[in-house]
Amino acid sequence: MNTKIYDTVVIGGGPAGYTAALYAVRAGLETVVLEKFSAGGQMTQTMHIDNYPGFEEGIDGFTLGYKMQQGAERFGAETVNTEVLSVDLTADPKRITTDSGEYLARTVIIATGADHKHLGLAQEEALIGRGVGYCAACDGMMYRGKTVAVVGGGNSATADALLLSKLAKKVVLIHRRDTLRATKIYHEPLMQAENVEFRWNSEVCDLLADRKLHTVVIRNRNTGATENIPVDGLFISIGRSPVTELFRGQVELDASGYILADETTCTNLPGVFAAGDVRTKTVRQVVTAAADGAVAVHFAEAYLAEHH
Repeated sequence: MNTKIYDTVVIGGGPAGYTAALYAVRAGLETVVLEKFSAGGQMTQTMHIDNYPGFEEGIDGFTLGYKMQQGAERFGAETVNTEVLSVDLTADPKRITTDSGEYLARTVIIATGADHKHLGLAQEEALIGRGVGYCAACDGMMYRGKTVAVVGGGNSATADALLLSKLAKKVVLIHRRDTLRATKIYHEPLMQAENVEFRWNSEVCDLLADRKLHTVVIRNRNTGATENIPVDGLFISIGRSPVTELFRGQVELDASGYILADETTCTNLPGVFAAGDVRTKTVRQVVTAAADGAVAVHFAEAYLAEHH
């Protein structure tokens, strides 16, 4: 059994996790990042990121994630590619059980992120980055002057459609109900946009592609009739699922499953912090996740100074 006690264990290797690791090791804290897949988190699904400062030509998500990992490791952060199976965050030291053994920590920074909900269509995964996307703010510029479809009817879908309406030649909003669930602030300007079409009571039932997506097939839920819509891109905006099941019953979650933590990133448990998309927040972007990572370490340092 590993009896080493880390000052900080970071769960998740996205922008929040690796920024936290960078700040932690530079503050002299012995730090390990536990990441199930590869560095970058959700960013790795994004072919081109134009809204992260410092990369004037933009950068792909996989490369940005790798650079963040390298930056933290340059100062001594460890990375272990392993799956976390269970945690005991009320223990002292805190215990994190993984498929490669147990890790002990004085502080824990949860940076497990949130996954975009998928439609579950046969070709969906294969077409990510080849016409299918989940973040209009990240990838919308690729569709300037083109035709795009957006699936969803909540605030994120309507915000995406509104953003795309300023870039694309045509936007088709596909919603399974007959009215939008979005608040009026998004609703009204979208209705007034001349290049936005609506397909009510409809759901996407198939994606047609050669090497890239070229057609979205929708089915009317009332009549059963299908329609082929030629598109250059499809943005799926039907919500997110925070990766928090591991922590349920220990840290407090909101009704949607996000960890209740404000701008301090402090959770209800002393010495446990939530950074990035996993916590309750208004804006979920790479830059806000990175900011959370730095903030979490500030409060982790304060906790360690007082308790250890």
